[in-house]
Amino acid sequence: MVEKILFLKAGYLLVGLSIGSLIGILFAPKSGKETRTYLVRKAKEGTEFAQEQRERAEDLIKRAKEVVTEKKYQITTAMEVGREAYAREKSNAQRRNEGSVSRSL
Repeated sequence: MVEKILFLKAGYLLVGLSIGSLIGILFAPKSGKETRTYLVRKAKEGTEFAQEQRERAEDLIKRAKEVVTEKKYQITTAMEVGREAYAREKSNAQRRNEGSVSRSL
């Protein structure tokens, strides 16, 4: 889910860069060579930016998975401890009840 959102945003970014470049070409006061040089430079910058964002997104996803795994372990451990405490207290209560029933007889 998070991956889809990040890739959609990256796609929107690339579409925006493309549209901006096209508009820049149409209204450019520079010569053709200067414009091409500018476009190549901006395309490289856009590619580098997209790669940085992808790496950042991958890192965030990795860290999120680690956090989920850790929380899952903590919850599982807490549930096991709770079950053990419940079983122990239930056993203690049954022994107390058995002891009080045998004394009353």
